[in-house]
Formats: sequence, structure tokens, C-alpha cells
Amino acid sequence: MDLNLKDKVIVVTGGSKGIGLAISQILVEEKAVPFIIGRNKPSIMDTAKNIEKSGGKVGYAFAELTDPEQCKNAIESVVKQFGRIDGLVNNAGVNDGVGLEEGSYEEFVSSLHKNLIHYYLMAHYALPMLKKSKGAIVNIGSKASETGQGGTSGYAAANGGRNSLTREWAVELLPYAIRVNAVIVAECFTPLYQKWINTFPDPEKKLKSITDKIPFEKRMTEAREIASTVAFLMSDVSSHTTGQLVFVDGGYTHLDRSL
Repeated sequence: MDLNLKDKVIVVTGGSKGIGLAISQILVEEKAVPFIIGRNKPSIMDTAKNIEKSGGKVGYAFAELTDPEQCKNAIESVVKQFGRIDGLVNNAGVNDGVGLEEGSYEEFVSSLHKNLIHYYLMAHYALPMLKKSKGAIVNIGSKASETGQGGTSGYAAANGGRNSLTREWAVELLPYAIRVNAVIVAECFTPLYQKWINTFPDPEKKLKSITDKIPFEKRMTEAREIASTVAFLMSDVSSHTTGQLVFVDGGYTHLDRSL
């Protein structure tokens, strides 16, 4: 199926690692142009080189997304390089473990900046170009907004905000034919997830205890499965889909755990 994404310029925050990298790669396969924004210069440069070696097109800008001015400058870089923005994937963030009991006011607010506020900033600054292209926004979210996790108040609150902004923007941007959806992730195996698993005394046992609770095929979601859904929601194939929270999680969040 042709998603009709050829030559469309799609901003992907955190697009050089984990789920973001998979999104960038899928977009290249669909002949789109991912524009990667983030702070990890070596990772972004490596990703850009690999995309160009494969014959794909890519753009990038370095930005600390907790800084509003750097967010604005990054979007201006997209416009300067390509003259258009056809889509925005808000993906960057980190489960930073800022809890209620052990956390502080400063840490909680910092977590919101790392995980939510730049979602607003990127959409705000990209909006004039998205209006011209009648583009789309996809926000990446987490099951933490639905299930809770314990010890991660900042991240959970941020993801609740991501869900709410998805539906709020879907309403606000109706007059401009801009669609806004979210892809909600539960247990997706990435290098960062592997690093977390390795902190346990018996990593394999810990991983099995998690996968045993995933209803569909008792396995982790693959980053590529998340990315494929993002590409679909970014494309004309999903032209009448907006304001939706799409759970790509093997049924983890909503199916009966007794399964």
C-alpha cells in the first residue's frame, strides 16, 4: 500500500534512537524526509549518514528540547532547509523516575519540561507550516498515563498531558484539516529498555516476568511496529482519523491480565 508520503518533510523529535530511530527508518522506506531534532549529536549524525548511504533524504538540527528558544530555532531550521513541514512526530522523552515520595518540586517540574512541554512548543512553532500543508501530528505516549506505574509521577503526569493535548489539538485544528493522533506504547524493547533490564540481578527472569503479562504472543512490542502505526497515522490512508489514542501494545493495557 502506498502511503503517499514521498518527499513529505516530517519532524521527528528524538529520531535517532529507539522508537524514534525506527520511525525515521520507516519514513525513509516510504520515501518521506525525516527531520530529526534532538541533543545527541553523535547519534543524530550516525543516523543521518546511514540514511543518506541507503539513498534516503534526511535533515536534522541539534536542540535541547527543554529550552523554548532552541525548539523555535530547530523548527526554523526545518523551514530554512526544506521550506515546508508536512508532519510532526513528538517522540522525545524519558521515564526519569520522579516519584511522589522521593521526588521534589524541582524534579517534578523538570520532568514535565523533559516529557510534555516541548510537545506543546514543537507543535506551536510548527503550526504555521502545518496549516499550509494540512499536515498531521502524532504524539508518542505511554501506558503510564492509563495504568500508573509507581515512582514516576512526573512521567505519568506528562503522558496524561500528551493524551489530553492530542484530543484538544484535534478539536482546535479541525478548521485547518490538521489531524492529531497519539500512539500509546507499553512494553517496547529498545536499547534503553535493555539497559534498564540489565539493572536487575537476573535480567532474563525479570524480562520473562514482563513478557508473560503481554497477552498477544507473550512478547515485547517491536519499535518497528510502533513506527509503522505512526507512518499510517501520518499518511493520507488515515485521512479521516483524528483525536485517537492508538494502543500498539499487544493488548497489555486493556485486556484482562488473567489472560
